[in-house]
Amino acid sequence: MARVELTRHLYRFFPHLEEQAIEIEADTIRGIVDGLERLAPGLEFYLCDERGRLRTHVNIFIGEERILDRARLSDRVSEGSRVFIMQALSGG
Repeated sequence: MARVELTRHLYRFFPHLEEQAIEIEADTIRGIVDGLERLAPGLEFYLCDERGRLRTHVNIFIGEERILDRARLSDRVSEGSRVFIMQALSGG
């Protein structure tokens, strides 16, 4: 299982995830996103567009490395990986 961490901003919209360790069994980042959607319906919308591609303002890291495949989310996730999902904030 991979351990998934989210930026504080995302916990504001999905507060039930904040107090729990998020662990998802998946081989790819696509599997991680699917698992998050099962835990918190609507979370995928914050991360991906209508074609399933990672939104421009979202970055996902496996350990210290940013994922490369933002379209299919095919980057491999190993047992025990730390996956960090960061959504940038912007505004005026």
